[in-house]
This record gives sequence, structure tokens and C-alpha cells, in this order.
Amino acid sequence: MMAEELAGLLEPTVERLGYELADLEVRLGGKGGLIRLFIDKEDGIGLEDCEKVSLAVSALLDVEDPIPGNYNLE
Repeated sequence: MMAEELAGLLEPTVERLGYELADLEVRLGGKGGLIRLFIDKEDGIGLEDCEKVSLAVSALLDVEDPIPGNYNLE
């Protein structure tokens, strides 16, 4: 799955939570991969915001399972 396709999958969930998906970094392959989301909102982002988005995105990725293999979500 390409980064653009993954962004299309994740963006509606992030926006429903009240955030903007500012950027997405995807590095897959090897023994593991990385999916890193950068979020923003008008009032700024705190740790609780990151936790909220991480939980929602993790659940979505578990259900949709768009990426084979192991990866870390940040």
C-alpha cells in the first residue's frame, strides 16, 4: 500500500476526531516497518491528542489490515 492510499484510509478517522493529518511517513520492509502520523489542530497538539489519534488509527489498521507484516505506529 502506498503512502497516498494509506493517507486516504486514515484521514477521515483523524478528521472525525477533530484533527488534521498534516503529514504521513511510511517506511515498510525488512524486519519491520514504520507508520508515523503528524497531526495538527488550531489549539496545538498535546500528548493526550496523540494518544487519542493513536488508539483510533491503531483500531482502524487492525480492522482494515492494509499492510502485511509488522510495523510500528507512531
